[in-house]
Amino acid sequence: MTTETADLTRLRAGLAARADDAGLLDIAYRVVDSPLGALLLAATEQGVLRVAFASEGHDAVLTDLADRVSPRVLAAPRRLDEAARELDEYFAGRLREITVPIDLRLLTGYRREVVTALPRVAYGHTASYAQLAALTGRPRAVRAVGSACAHNPVPLLLPCHRIVRSDGGAGDYLGGPDAKRALLRLEGAGAGRTVGP
Repeated sequence: MTTETADLTRLRAGLAARADDAGLLDIAYRVVDSPLGALLLAATEQGVLRVAFASEGHDAVLTDLADRVSPRVLAAPRRLDEAARELDEYFAGRLREITVPIDLRLLTGYRREVVTALPRVAYGHTASYAQLAALTGRPRAVRAVGSACAHNPVPLLLPCHRIVRSDGGAGDYLGGPDAKRALLRLEGAGAGRTVGP
């Protein structure tokens, strides 16, 4: 990194920190490296609002957040330090439950119910879309469950990767099928293991 680049980085970080301290920053974001590639993390003061894979286009995701939540968006890594740390621990196999606060304001209605139910499928287990529909009290809403998982704004934090097809296939995933299989391998979810108690 050149001296000029380092100075600009330091100035941006200082600006973001002052804006955050003054309550002028509605959405802070940072990009972290992971075994699944670069992940965009974005958070309001209430919690993590969005986790996005590189395949989604991080600029497009930030534009969407600016349109739907607030245009006051800045790269401000400090707010996301704990989320980044927990994700590091998760990928290293040392953390089974991510506990950082989550802001689900991007979801409403049944999609929100489904995504909120995802942690009921414990680490190392999987459930079918039909089983998750039953867990939410709407056993016939299998397609709606699939749609909710596909629109989960905080994958990894709320584990939609643990929801698989009834035939045991991994099924689709926002980060791609290879990413989903990698997460299931990481968690040791073997074929035939289903929703935990």
